[in-house]
Order: sequence, then structure tokens, then C-alpha cells
Amino acid sequence: MKFSQIGNRLIGKLGAETIWIDPWGENSLRVRMTKEHTMDVNEWALVDGAPASTAAPVITIEEVELIEPWIPEEERASRTVRSQIASIRNGEITATFNAEGWLSFTDSEGKVLTEEYWRDRNRIDRYCAPLRVEGRELKPLTGSSDYRLTLRFEAFEDEKIFGLGQYQEKVLNKKGATLELAHRNSQTSVPFMLSSRGYGLLWNNPAIGTVTFGTNRTEWVAESTKKLDYFITAGKTPAQIEEQYANTVGKAPMMPEFGMGFWQCKLRYSTQEELLGVAREYKRRGIPLDVIVVDFFHWTKQGDFKFEPRDWPDPEAMIAELKEMGTELMVSVWPTIDNRSENYGPMAEEGYLISADRGMNINMNWMGETVFFDATHPGARDYVWQVSKKNYYDKGVRIFWLDEAEPEFGPYDFDNYRYYQGPALQCTNVYPAMYAKGYYDGMVAEGQEGVCNLVRAAWAGSQRYGALIWSGDISSTFRAMREQLQAGLNMGIAGIPWWTTDIGGFLGGYVTDPAFQELLVRWFAFGVFTPVLRLHGERVPHIQPEQAVIEGVTQMFTGSDNEIWSYGEENYDIMKEFILMRERLRPYIRECMVEAHEKGTPVMRAMFYEFPQDAACWTAESQYMFGPDILVAPIFELGQRSREVYLPAGLAWKNAKTGETLAGGQTISVEAPIHEIPLFVKAEKSLPIYE
Repeated sequence: MKFSQIGNRLIGKLGAETIWIDPWGENSLRVRMTKEHTMDVNEWALVDGAPASTAAPVITIEEVELIEPWIPEEERASRTVRSQIASIRNGEITATFNAEGWLSFTDSEGKVLTEEYWRDRNRIDRYCAPLRVEGRELKPLTGSSDYRLTLRFEAFEDEKIFGLGQYQEKVLNKKGATLELAHRNSQTSVPFMLSSRGYGLLWNNPAIGTVTFGTNRTEWVAESTKKLDYFITAGKTPAQIEEQYANTVGKAPMMPEFGMGFWQCKLRYSTQEELLGVAREYKRRGIPLDVIVVDFFHWTKQGDFKFEPRDWPDPEAMIAELKEMGTELMVSVWPTIDNRSENYGPMAEEGYLISADRGMNINMNWMGETVFFDATHPGARDYVWQVSKKNYYDKGVRIFWLDEAEPEFGPYDFDNYRYYQGPALQCTNVYPAMYAKGYYDGMVAEGQEGVCNLVRAAWAGSQRYGALIWSGDISSTFRAMREQLQAGLNMGIAGIPWWTTDIGGFLGGYVTDPAFQELLVRWFAFGVFTPVLRLHGERVPHIQPEQAVIEGVTQMFTGSDNEIWSYGEENYDIMKEFILMRERLRPYIRECMVEAHEKGTPVMRAMFYEFPQDAACWTAESQYMFGPDILVAPIFELGQRSREVYLPAGLAWKNAKTGETLAGGQTISVEAPIHEIPLFVKAEKSLPIYE
């Protein structure tokens, strides 16, 4: 491989392959590779360009002689091959190419952070094996101008890996896992990983693929793409790595004040009067209510983006009354455009809809035959926003629920769909970020500060568009609740600090079932210590509409009542107290949101994030930190009334309920009656968790 330097960029070239390495912010590098004559221009998550670095990058290129060890000594002089090695250093990270172009990364002390996995003949300094397995491959897809991309790194036995987004499984540490790089309902791919070896890596590619963190190697795959593109950053602590990453892909706005309190939702309030009745009852009972939600199918047809006037006759008056009570109205919108919608024709004519390469162009067939609008198309984003502005925003709506944001294809045949941006195989994972961007840009243009919209998927950088992610249509089970803890923690590490769940789960939940009521109360306690406290679910038995079809439009059922007084007096008292606890913590939560806004810091934090020097915190997966000072240990089993909690070493801890002070560095058993969640606070802190 031959090397050259243009400005601060190190360039390597071997045949048709060109590789660029650029300094990209503090202690960070960006690596790109192509086999085309020009580099693909898409910046993907790194749309703001390279952040400045305080350290001047250092590039070195040297000539070396390659000598095959098996060549007789008397022949070596005539058979010596000259080649080059090269490196680029940016602060605490250095990328080095050996004479055969194999790439490794080291920290400021020379320790290897990670290195490419090659199993080919090597003349100098690395493992030799004639398997012809390369560390980075762009293999042309026959008959096209696209490539299948594979990037391989060596595996390290001591490595733990976190982040990557939201997957419905129990394990926090992703070492040993294979993860699909694709969005599905309740699965969100945000491909940034944080390694216990002191680095973070963003796979800056929204293509469908997989990543495997095997015991023999790490392997990233994109099924169809134009280039290799990743960002890598080094730091001495997880917080440093996270902040450097956030400086590259962007940070969340400041959370609006309504994000600090309680949000009431159900599937679904079917009329204006029903919703107002619930809000008035919360007011009558003296329970603060920051947000109440108009869920899906309040509209005329999917894609009309407006209230059904039969059921919602005066939205302006409804919203005005809610605002007087201190409550914001959140309205659900879907990206689905029914072929009977008044917007279908104009959008189809302008090319604003996703298209199918094969078969009929129906992306989803649920409550109507629909096509998703193409959120990667700037014109489509603006069209949808302008309709939403006229029918919602101008009536007073200031927060939107951007549902179906994956989008939820039926089926997920990614090879069959095509966007303005390109084939879905190459770019579909960026869809939820562009969906959020359309509403964010529109709301900011109207002068709104503190934009926050609830979205059911995300990609790297979604946070800068005010995206609050929730974990999708999960089941009403203790297992699902347990899985949400690692999902929320890994979303925070992946750069998405605003995250929430449907308290009690979405699918199922019989309101009179004592086991479900216990789950709901335990989940509610957990929800207090997540970025947004939001009650939602379908709740059974369902209530069917009196008329199944009105004017050709199928009518959606509703679920049973889902207010905190719907589950008996004892459970009501417990949940009311948890809402008041959240209110008392509002100043603390606001400080956490400031930190998320200014530094990209997760609100929910894995134990090792705050205590990286404590080895036990790297394996403590069933507890976490809410902000810097509160240790939370949820209850995840039916009938459980106590649990073990590890108190990090090096400081004293105070039981938030009893006030007892305990030394860190020990595991203790804590009582957990149904109305309590085990909580500990750094002993020197004083927080009004209990009255």
C-alpha cells in the first residue's frame, strides 16, 4: 500500500482501493474506504462535519524493506521488496498501517485498543495464516455498482461491549452477541459501541447488516453499500468517550419542563370529552399531569394528519383548557398514507412515497392499505410537516408522537423498498432520524424552543432532533420489564439520552389480574427513575366500537381504563406517591437533562459509567445510576420482596428510605415491599426522594 498526506488526511491506496483517515474531534479518527474513483459523499450521522481538536494531528509515512524469512540469505538482497508504513495520531489515539496495510489503533500509552483481523500471509510482525481472510472487504454485488461490506477486528478475551441501541434481550454486555443492524418494532439499531478497553466505535452506515462480537473475532457487515465508514474515539473513562462521541453526532436539546413530570396515556382515548374527563380528574385529585396523549386512529384516514371532527369537535378549546391545567397535549401521527387519503394523490405525484421494486406498492396492510411517506426526501418531510402544522400545531399542539418510525414494513423485505436516498438495503436505518428531523425543523422554524417528540425508533444522531425514544410494543410481563433495563442503559450509551417505556408493558395486561397489578406497580416505580415517566398500554379486555366501519373507514377499538385509579385504592395510593416523588425530584432531573444537553451524558447510566475503576460495576447488570447520585435497584420478579444490591467502593451510601449509611464495596440485602423500590444516594448528598 502507498501512502500520501493531504492536509490532515492520511490517504492509503492499493489498486482500486482508497482509504482515508481523518482527525475527527478530540482523540478521535474517521476511517473511510472505497473502490470507486471518488468517495461517496454521504456523511450520514456525522452531518455537522469534523469537530475541532485541541491537539495537532501528526502523520508519519516511512519506507521499509520487506524480506521473506524463508528466502535464502544470499538471495535476499535481490529479492527485497520496498513498501511503506504509516500512522496518524490525534491526541490520545493513533492509527497505524503495517507494511501490508493492516490497521491497528493504540492509545497514548501504546496499548492496543483494537486492530483489524487478517488471516493472510504477513512478512513482518503479525500472525501468518494462508486463509486469505481480509480485515476489510468491499465485494462487488454482481451486476450492480454496489458492494457487500465486511469489516473484521480481532477479539479480546477481556473486552466488554456496550451500547448498539435497543434489543429485546436480557444481557447488558454484548460480547458474544450477534445483532441485526435493522429497526423493527421494539428493536432499534444505533450502531455505537463502547468498549471496556478504552474506545468507542460508530459504524457510520445506515445499511441493513449485522454485527457479531464473537470470541474469535468481531465482524461488521453491510449487505449493500458504497463505502466503509466508521468513527473511533479513545478515552480514559466511559464518560470521556461518550462526550467525544456526542460532540461528533450531536446532542439533545434541553428537555422541556413537561418532560420532567408524569405522562398519561392509554390505547386509546376515543373522544375529546373522554380525554378531558381524565385530565380534569387528575386535576381534581391534585395529581400533577404534565402530558396527556391522543393516541392513533383519532384521524379521519391514515395520512390525512387531522382530527376526526365527529369525535374531536373543538381541538383548540380542548388544548386551551389542558394548558390552563398545566398539561400539554401529545398527538400521535403515523407515517402511513392510506390510498384513500386526501394527501395520497399529491404525495404520489411528487414522488414523496416509498416505492416497491417488486409487486404492489403496499407497505403495510393494517386498518387500511398504506404506503409510508419517504422521510429521506426533503420535500416529503416538508409536505408532512405543513399538513401537521395546519391541522395540529396551529391549534396548539407542541409535542408529537411519531409512531411506526422504523418504519414497520409488513413484511420486513428490505430488499424490496426504495427511498429518495437510495435502496432500503443501503439507507433504511436512517429513516427514523429523518422522520424526527422533519418535525424538529418545522417546530424550530416556528420559534419553538425545547423540542421533544416521542419516536418509536432512532439512529445515530436522532437525539439532535429532539427524539425521545420508547421501547415499542413490548409485552406486559416481568421478563419484558427486566429486558427494558438493559435496553435503556444501552440506548444511553449509544448516544440517545431520552428514553422511556410503556409502563406496565403494551401487549396484554388484564386490569383486574393481581399479578398484572403487581407488575404495573413495580414498573411504575422503575419508570420514576427513567428519563420520562409515561403510563401506556392496550389493557384488556378491549372495548369494541359501536360501529365497526364509518364512511368506509375501519374504527379502532379501545382498551380498558388505564389511569392510576383504575387498579384499586391500594395501588392508586402507591402510584400517586411515586408521581409526587418524581415531582420532588424535578430539580435533580432538570440537572440531569442539562448534562445530557450540554455533554451528551445518559440520564440512566450503567454502574461502570460512574464507577469505571470498580471492577464489580462492569458486571452489575440489574441495577443502575439515575443521574450521578441515585443508585436504583428495581424489582423484576413476581412476589419478590427483597433483593441484593452492590454499593460501589470508595464512598459511603445512604439508604434513601431509612437514612442508614453504609460503606461502599459490599453487596447487601435490601427489603423491597410492594410500595418501595430500593434506592441509595451518595451519603454526602441530600435529595427529597421521600417526604
